[in-house]
Amino acid sequence: MPNPERGYVAITLDKPRYLRYKSNSLKALEKELGIKITRLDTKNMGITEMIALLWAGLLHEIPDLTLEQAGDLLDETDMAEVMSKCGEALTLAFNRNGAQAEKNKVSGLSSTGTD
Repeated sequence: MPNPERGYVAITLDKPRYLRYKSNSLKALEKELGIKITRLDTKNMGITEMIALLWAGLLHEIPDLTLEQAGDLLDETDMAEVMSKCGEALTLAFNRNGAQAEKNKVSGLSSTGTD
């Protein structure tokens, strides 16, 4: 099972899968939606944003996934659950660097790995 500390979030769609937002998938999401990821309004999302968010989160696992296929996968489960899992994976994506810095701080390392 992929490590949640690396940003993986388990989700069941057509089969068990893992969401993960890496830099390139976040870049693809920004390009697809025409907005910066920091401007994504998770409280007022439409279906277009939901599908794109799922699509971007699965690109690490299915590199040739289309938006249409992501929409079909979204139909396989509860949309609210999918959005919750996407939110969890996004949080992990943005907190990975912060979490690593905190681990280094606790262990006495600086961000460069030296004292």
